[in-house]
Order: sequence, then structure tokens, then C-alpha cells
Amino acid sequence: MPDAKLPLTLMLFLPFASSAATALMPAGARNLVAWLAGLTALAVFGLGLWAAPEIYAGTVLRAQYAWLPEYGLNFSIRLDGFAWAFAMIVSGIGALVVLYARYYMSPDDSAPRFFAFLLGFMGAMLGVVISGNLIQLVFFWELTSLFSFLLIAYWHHKDAARDGARMALTVTAAGGLSLFAGMLIIGHIVGSYELDVVLSSGRTIVDHAMYPAALALVAFGALTKSAQFPFHFWLPRAMTAPTPVSAYLHSATMVKAGVFLLARMWPVMAASDYWFWVFTPVGAATLLIGAFLAMFQQDLKGLLAYSTISHLGLIVLLLGLGSPLAAVAAIFHMINHATFKASLFMAAGIIDHEAGTRDIRQLGGLYRAMPITATLAMAAAAAMAGVPLLNGFLSKEMFFAETIESHVDSAFDHTLPYLATLAGMFSVAYSLRLIDQVFFGPEATDLPRKPHDPAIWMLAPAALLALMCLLVGVLPTWTISGFLSAAVFGVLGALTPEYSLAVWHGLTPALLMSVVALGGGTLTYLGLKDYLSGAVEGPPLLRRLSGKRLFERAIAMLSWRWARVLEELLGTNRLQSQLRALVVIMVLAGCWPLLAGAGFSPAAALASVGVWLGNTWLSPRWLTSSAPMVGMFDPALLLVWAVGVACAVGAAWQAKYHRLVALILMGGSGLATSITFVWYSAPDLALTQLLVEIVTVVLILLGLRWMPRRDELIPDDQLTSARLRRLRDLFIAIAAGCGVAALAFAVLTSEQTATIGDEMIRRAHPEGGGHNVVNVILVDFRGFDTLGEITVLGAVAITVFALLRRFRPARDSFAAPDQKRFQTEYDSTRYAPGKDPINAHYMLVQGVIIRLLFPVICAMAAFLFMRGHDLPGGGFIGGLTFAIAFILQYIAGGARWVEDRLVVLPVRWIGAGILLAAATGLGALLFGRPFLTTAFRYVELPLFGKTPMASALSFDLGVFALVFGATVLMLIAIAHQSIRVYRTMEKASVREKAAARSRGDV
Repeated sequence: MPDAKLPLTLMLFLPFASSAATALMPAGARNLVAWLAGLTALAVFGLGLWAAPEIYAGTVLRAQYAWLPEYGLNFSIRLDGFAWAFAMIVSGIGALVVLYARYYMSPDDSAPRFFAFLLGFMGAMLGVVISGNLIQLVFFWELTSLFSFLLIAYWHHKDAARDGARMALTVTAAGGLSLFAGMLIIGHIVGSYELDVVLSSGRTIVDHAMYPAALALVAFGALTKSAQFPFHFWLPRAMTAPTPVSAYLHSATMVKAGVFLLARMWPVMAASDYWFWVFTPVGAATLLIGAFLAMFQQDLKGLLAYSTISHLGLIVLLLGLGSPLAAVAAIFHMINHATFKASLFMAAGIIDHEAGTRDIRQLGGLYRAMPITATLAMAAAAAMAGVPLLNGFLSKEMFFAETIESHVDSAFDHTLPYLATLAGMFSVAYSLRLIDQVFFGPEATDLPRKPHDPAIWMLAPAALLALMCLLVGVLPTWTISGFLSAAVFGVLGALTPEYSLAVWHGLTPALLMSVVALGGGTLTYLGLKDYLSGAVEGPPLLRRLSGKRLFERAIAMLSWRWARVLEELLGTNRLQSQLRALVVIMVLAGCWPLLAGAGFSPAAALASVGVWLGNTWLSPRWLTSSAPMVGMFDPALLLVWAVGVACAVGAAWQAKYHRLVALILMGGSGLATSITFVWYSAPDLALTQLLVEIVTVVLILLGLRWMPRRDELIPDDQLTSARLRRLRDLFIAIAAGCGVAALAFAVLTSEQTATIGDEMIRRAHPEGGGHNVVNVILVDFRGFDTLGEITVLGAVAITVFALLRRFRPARDSFAAPDQKRFQTEYDSTRYAPGKDPINAHYMLVQGVIIRLLFPVICAMAAFLFMRGHDLPGGGFIGGLTFAIAFILQYIAGGARWVEDRLVVLPVRWIGAGILLAAATGLGALLFGRPFLTTAFRYVELPLFGKTPMASALSFDLGVFALVFGATVLMLIAIAHQSIRVYRTMEKASVREKAAARSRGDV
């Protein structure tokens, strides 16, 4: 077997790489992005052809990258026959959709954005198909929901597009969360999340007590994704997407993910009556309801959307029967449905593109104006109806044959042949309506555009798919037999039954059902033709049963009624109340184990708390076993702590009205913490704490500049309640502080903690290549946590910037502070646009010194960063130091002065930091090591000699970039308030002058 690691990796990641490249291209690069998207799809298809010989031989190709092996989470790619068949469909139809979209999309549409979303959609579906790990599959599953949301809302200026996208995302993402829970249960039952282990588990899952729960959760995820009743309503609303998206979504992606998952899990979950009773009734209901509703749709794409729902119900019904032959029929119909439905949507898009409408009532006689389009659409519609000598007939006949067989001894099982025949009649009726009312009859005269066949390259994709429908229908053994066999064997393996793809099987009950469906469907359409040609909207019996209406009412119930009640009970606009609630919840969560152990008896709870505190604080172990603890009672350190506690209490006492005093005292408390870290030989923590204190104090100080003044006077009737509130808050603060202090002390004096610390010290240099244990832990031992933390930090910085862009300072904060006003009072008549209304000589000496220190601080930041792996420093400390250099410049010169001379672009620093840190982790995968595994070695460098080189350096550089970018972005968000204030004052000055002129004063 050839090495499949690189080809399988390329198959999965090529679409995502091309999507990123496409998104960066200029808006006018229409042909370039179409070529890139098309070549990407063809490259994935070519990689599938490369794997075909091995797949046809029954080989399963695998590629695995260690991710979190201790938790059983690896990045796995698994390509068996079933996954391969779907990958070929996704990439093959994807290439045709790209070609079609090149001619369908308007020059006014953003081609890079569209093709970037489409390629991402392709990559997400390929991820679902070829994932070899259950958790990884769920990740790509939710990614398909996200990209479909972006594609459905591509024309976001339309209300219907936004509403349809939101509905699709809400339903399918909720199903994805359910699927995630189900996969966690399956992984727990089997003992692994690897798909190979799951599929080889036999009846382990079915025989487990948690099987019903896992089945229900997986079913909810699959049924919502494939738009099965009662979740079918979102799919017709997705028709607001561009037609190329609809063609792709309905044929090869998104909605096929649900039935793909059911087929994938069929070998290990279908051997149960629960499986039959969950999926067979749902599939039958969806099959009938979708077909019935399709007959009465006036929108051409709406008719095709409901037909998709019906055909997906047919597949779910087949998979629910639980027999191997039914599974074969389901897989065959998935393939057939992809070909004729993609062709039909492309034809519908051509009609809309050339005629200017999709309303069936306005169309008619288009065969004369669009003969080629009409021929292709009629061939695909006939395949959808199950007409002989087309591919849809073969899989529908297999479907009819399976419904006749007995699966579960019940009345419902015996009615399946009649329900299947009735659904077949509806299918023939809506297919015949599409052919007759669109292409025949009187020629439409009031169309927005004069219809005609489009360019040959726009017709080519639909023509190729229609030709496949015909070839498979006439010569199934020569065209589809090997492809289908590989797909079926990938699902059933040794359970694969004998089946025949012959066009003629003799006079069988299934053939009789097909004849009845064809004849009955024709009569049904002829009977309803006049009714359908009128102004009717919706079906006659189910007109009031609108899933969209029910969904909107449910959303309104949640967001307007229940949410409003909860908001009235728990919500508040006061930050102090929100913080109080958070702190109280934190205290209760910390006390929960103690209270639960005491049985919630107040006396027992107090006793248990007392015992715990006694064991923690009064035990002499910490006095005798740990030397640093003895130093805890050093008088100098106790004095530092006393100052720190006094500063903290003073800050809390003065916070309400004397903000500057509270901020200074809070800084004093932070400085006491830094000294404590130094005392206990933790210079890294001390340096980090000191820099964080500097940045935090300065940013808060800048923010306080724009806060309104607070009135210290309290009315006499509110004085008592105010004092009670303060006492309550004081009690909560003491409880929280003592609890956190006790917990920290318990951890520090724990024997297990010492063991962990010793282990980190022992492994830091041999495995991480550094003597600075703190830095090695951050960038190596727990690098995954650090990556998550810096990502959150970047998101917080962007959120702060977005919020402060909408913030407008209070009016009473517009005037310059006293420190500035003592030199020059603001005079609106002397204000010049583009200059600050403050004397340029303010902070002249300090400003010169700060500007001279800028390169020194930058060099210091680089020094701290470079030494971080062996000595105190690192990316976080270096990034903060670098940010302080810019903070000082903003303080000395103002926002305009700095930004006229320096181009910072903090958002790009944030993005570059995350990408660099993630790329460092992905680099380990290329060498077969787990994600974010560090490698180091000593290298002989000229002039420097033997120098340690660690891959963690690039990860730390990503941390440096992100911390700097996030800090400066928040600084800019605050600093730009002064620019907005000056603009406001400029406008006020202009208004005052205009008023003076009107009065004749000027």
C-alpha cells in the first residue's frame, strides 16, 4: 500500500488553504478565483482517483497525527470505500458547481468572498466524510453549519437571506451540539473515539445501557442536518442562497451529512428495534410530507427543495429498516440523488438567470426558447420521478422491493409498501408538473427578460450530470457497479449482500409498484393541474402547518417572554450587582463540597468548615516540612503584607467616589503581591505581576479620564440602606478573600503539589530545553492551554475595541484635567482642526525623556523575550514591555502625534501571533509528534558558539506578538476617545459661530 499520509492530508486541507488564499484576492479577480477554486476541486478529485485502486481492493487508507494522545484525541483521516465515494461526489460536483457559478454570479457580486465560502464549505464536508475520529467529525460537522450560514446569507442585503441563514444555523447547530453529546457517550461506551475502534465494536454499543440515550442524541443531530420531519422547515428557507450554493448543498454537502452519518454508524447501531422505530417512521413521514408539499410549490427552487426533503426521507427510511439490502439501496440512492438534483438546480438557476423569475405560474413554453436547458431539465426530472432507463428508477425499484420485505412484525411495517407507492405517485406528479408547466403550454410573454439558452460552459455541468443519469440508467453494470460496490463495502464489509443492478428483473412486485406510481402520479397531476395553475399558495390540507411559523414563535417565546422574565428576575445594568452575583456564585461553588458533605445542616456545615480550616491552617506540618513556609513569618514580609492588605481595603473603601485614590491603592496592593513573589524566589511571576500592574493601572487611569463625576452626597432617607449594602458587600468580599486564601494555602502546603513541582523541575531542561521552569511549562508542558488563553486575550481585546468604538464620553468629562488646564484654558474660538486644544508645551520635559526611552524599552523587551527560556522573561513579559513603550508615547504625545509617526496595526499583530503559535504546534505534526510538542537541540553558530535552539521560541514569539497587539489595541480604543471629544467640540464651536452670525454678533 502506498504511503497515504500526504495525499489524504492534502485532500482535506487543500480546500481550506485555497479558501484563505481566495479571500485575500482583490474583488475584481473574478476569473482568477474561479480558476483557483476549480483547480482545487479537480485536485481533490484527482487525489481520489489516485486512491481508487486501493479502495477498489478493499483497503482502508489512513493518516494520523498525534494531537492529545493521552485523551484519545488524535487528528485522524480515514478513507474507506464509503468515505471515498462521498469525497469523489463532493469534489466532482464541487468542480462542476464552480464552473457553473463562474457564469451564474453577477459581476457585481464579490467573487473572492463567494468562492472562499464555497471552498470552505467543500473542505468542511470533506472533513465530515473522511474524519477518522468522532470528535473531529463533530468539529467539521459544525463547520458545515457555519459555512452554510455564510453562503445562505451571501446576499446579506436581503432580509430573507439573513432570516434563512439564521434559521438554518439555529437548527443545524443545535443538532450538532446534540451529536457531540452522543459521540461522547459512544466514545465512553467503546473506550475510544477512533472510528476504526468504534466500527469494530460489534454489538457493544447496542447492548449497552446508554445506547438509547446515544441513539436519541445522534438521531437528533442527523435528522436536523438532513431536514427530516419535524425539522424540515429550514431547508426551503435556505433557497435564498445563490443557486450554485443550492445545487451544492442539496446534492453533495450539508443535507447529505445527516444520511452519511446514519449510514456510517449503521453497522454498530442498527441492530436494534429502537433504530427501526426512530428512523423508519420519521423517514416515512418526511417522504410523504415533502413530496406532498412539493406538488404545491410555486417557486421552482421551492419545489426542488421539498423534493430533496422527500428523497432524504426515502434514504432515512431505507436505513431505518435495518437490513443490508436496504442499506445498499440507501447508498445507491444517495449517489443517484446527487446527480439528478444538482442538474435540476443548475437548470432552475439557468431559468431564473435568463428569464428573470422562478415563479412557475409566470413560466411556460420555455422549450421553444431554451431547448437545450429544457432537455437537460426534463432528463433530470424524469430521473427524479423514477422513469425507467434513468438512474432514479434503479434505486427507487430497490426501495420498493425493500418495503415489501418484513422487518419488524407490526402493522406499520405492513403499510410501508402502500406509503412508498403513494410517495412515488407524488414524486411523479411534481416532476411532471415541473416539466409541463415550465417547458410546455402557452409561451410566457410577460417575463422580466427574454429567455434563451446560456453560454455552453454554463450548460456543461448540468449536461454532464444529466448524461450520467442516462448512462447509469441504461448501463448500470458498466458505469456505477464498481463505484457502488466500493461504497457499500465501506459500510457493510462482510455483511455485504448479493444485489443486482440489472435494468430488467422480470415482472416483480417492485415493478408493479413503479408502474402504479407512474400511472397514479400522472393522473394525480392531471387532476390537480387547473388547481396548481391558479393563484394557490401552499397545499390545501397542510397550509396552516408551517414549520417556519412554529420556529419563529418558539424563538419569540424564548427571546421575548422567557428571556424577559429571566432578565427581570436576574438582570441588571449595574456592574456592581453583576460582580456581586458572580462572587457569590463563586463562593457557593467553593463551599459546595463542604456543604454537601455536611448534608446542608447549618450546624454540621459550620462544623465541617471549621474542621477543614483547622486542618488547613492549624496543622504544624507546614511549619516543619517546608522551609519557605517558615519565612512566612519574617517581619519584613509581614509588613509588606500589612501594607498590601491596607491598600486593598483602602481601595475598596474609596472606590465609589475617589477613583484615582482607589486606583493608586490598588496598585500598591499589586506591588505587595510582586514583592511576595520575589520573596519566594519566583522572579518570573514577580516580573509578570509588576508589568501587568503597570499596564492595568495606566489603562484604567486613561479610562477614568472619560468617566462622569460621582456625587458623594447621599440623601438622609437612603443613608441607612447604603450602609447596609456596604456591610453586605464587605461580608461577601471577606468570605471570598478568605476562601481563596485558604484554598491557595492548602494547595501550597499539599504534599502532592511539591511532587508536581519537583517533577516539572526535573523534566524542564531534558524535555523542554530550558532552565526557566515557568516558561517551559507555559510554552511546552501546557502549551495547549496557553494557546487557548492567548486566543481568548485576542478576542477580549477586539471586543473591548468594538465596544469602545460606540462609547461616547460623558459631557462633564470633556473639559481638560486640572493638570493641563493650569497652563492653557480651552478656548473654542482658538481651536484649530487637526490640533489638540491643549498647550503643546504640556509635559515637555517628560515627553522628551519618554521619547528618548522608546528605543531603550523596545530593546529591553527584545532582551526579556530572548532570555525567557532560561532566565526570567519570555513572550508574555516581552510583549507587555514592548506595549509599555507605546503606552508611554501615547501618554506623552497623544494619539494623533503617535499615529502620525508610527504604524502599529495591532489587529495584525494579534492575528500574526495566533497564526504563529498555531503553526508552531502544527509543525510538530509534520514530524509525527503530538500537537505543540517542543523540539530543541544545540547548534554551533558563528561567533556565538554552541547555542540552544528550541521550537518553543517561535511559539513564544506568537505569544509576544499577541500580547503586544492586544494591549495596544485596548490602548488605542481608549486613546481615540480624545479625538472623538475634540471632533465633538469642533462641531459645537461651528454651531456656536453659526448661531452668532444669525444673531448678527459676528
